[in-house]
Amino acid sequence: MEKRWVYKPEVAEETIDKLVGELKISPTLAGILGQRGIYSFEEARAFFRPSLADLHDPFLMKDMHRAVNRLTEALHRSEKILIYGDYDVDGTTSVALMYGFLRHYTHQIEFYIPDRYKEGYGVSTQGIDYAAANGFGLIISLDCGIKSADKVAYAASFGIDFIICDHHLPDDDIPQAVAVLDPKQFDCLYPYKELSGCGVGFKLLQAFCLQNSVDLEELFNFLDLVVVSIASDIVPITGENRILAYYGLQLLNSPKPMRPGLDALKDLAGITGEMDITSIVFGFSPRINAAGRMGDAKNSVRMLLAQTKDEALRMADIINESNKARRDKDSNITKEALQMIEEDDFLRTANSTVLYKENWHKGVIGIVASRCIEKYYRPTIILTHSNGKASGSARSVHGFDVHSAIESCSDLLEQYGGHMYAAGLTLPVENIPAFRERFEQFVANAITEEQKCPQIEIDAKIRLNQITKNFFSIIKQMEPFGPGNMRPVFVSECVYDTGNLRVVGDTHLKLRLTQDDYTYFDAIAFGFGDYYDRISKGIPFDVCYTVEENNYRGNISIQLSVKDIRLK
Repeated sequence: MEKRWVYKPEVAEETIDKLVGELKISPTLAGILGQRGIYSFEEARAFFRPSLADLHDPFLMKDMHRAVNRLTEALHRSEKILIYGDYDVDGTTSVALMYGFLRHYTHQIEFYIPDRYKEGYGVSTQGIDYAAANGFGLIISLDCGIKSADKVAYAASFGIDFIICDHHLPDDDIPQAVAVLDPKQFDCLYPYKELSGCGVGFKLLQAFCLQNSVDLEELFNFLDLVVVSIASDIVPITGENRILAYYGLQLLNSPKPMRPGLDALKDLAGITGEMDITSIVFGFSPRINAAGRMGDAKNSVRMLLAQTKDEALRMADIINESNKARRDKDSNITKEALQMIEEDDFLRTANSTVLYKENWHKGVIGIVASRCIEKYYRPTIILTHSNGKASGSARSVHGFDVHSAIESCSDLLEQYGGHMYAAGLTLPVENIPAFRERFEQFVANAITEEQKCPQIEIDAKIRLNQITKNFFSIIKQMEPFGPGNMRPVFVSECVYDTGNLRVVGDTHLKLRLTQDDYTYFDAIAFGFGDYYDRISKGIPFDVCYTVEENNYRGNISIQLSVKDIRLK
């Protein structure tokens, strides 16, 4: 699939000159920092040397005093506290953080994760009934609750208080809880708005420590859970998230990891080098999520809370088996979905994809939607049968608001929610044809030609001889990479292979690239095997890539990871 190369806006020359002078770096690197909003020595220092001392005062968050006072009161009274979280990675890490920390201060504490299929997303009636039947006086909800005004009112009828820790956009109807912690509330003055759900829970515990003179190091030992939530929930790695992620990765990569469960998961995922955001996203996230998709998400929390290696391995094995089952379902359904598109003339040429099959597994349809976009780059909705209705997940392409497209069909739906790039919806099965037609019409009228083509954002055009050890050292110091701070992408023009070209793994290319006959770099191009014949003839081409470290049997070298190739 052809990709658009989109260069980021150039930074003003005076800004580049200032950074070059103050930081003693190349103009290219100064430009990359400027693109990321770093314009001074002090901003660069905070970026390259994150400090926990720079975390914001948690009491700046609306309702924080009320939340800490109610939590402290519950602990002093030995009230029963229920830690309630969503079934995804952010929710389960949030619960493990809150429960794992507070269990050192009370034995009157349990955790609760709703069943994905029986209870659905968010605070459930069943969960509140469980709390009422078992004498809980306080529920702390994590990564959910901001849209549960009716459930909070239901809990109040049993005399149960709520502290909500959420990071999703609120509705107009804010729950009447004891405290609602969500920096996205319009009247919340907290300076950083992009915390994960686990991050909001962390801020509650930070405030608890400050008010009760608890050593913050006790809390910082849980930052490995926070970075897993940050990476998995795809929140920006900027500001406070960057600080939390930086120190969380240090914990994950320490010789003596804090969390036996994460250590066991690392072994099962086959991760041998240092953990980074990418290895969390591809190694940890699918496995932790699989527990809720295919079985019981409480198993993820049990693994994260495991205190012995044996217990951790046992729970990690259960989660890994869930992930294998998830992969099988994902693969089979993706093949069926792609075949449905390929065999239908309308679907093959449409501006959108809406597919329904009643026996598809609800736990993987969001993944299948993303897989379909890899082949047919357009807004995609995958629907299956659930509780007598059609239930589905939507995924979008760069720049297109799929939530608005779904909202335009709201009269055909029973329920929907989400955001620009991902959403969920429920509708009567008989409404699917009308919905498909209306959704396609909206997309056809709203989507641009540019949005129909995947794009690669490029930081700078450089020559290969600019990639020195010092150049790469500074790029490494820009980690952790992720949304809001992606690994820099470069373009080099008129490169060619030195003659070492070979195909590996059937579909990938291993190259050695040069521009000038004396500077060359090894490169790997995943999925570009079809280019072998033309590149092997020595034809120059333009290449788009990131600069990475290759560790092969202890030999460390710089390697280019090719994102795209344009033949001359």
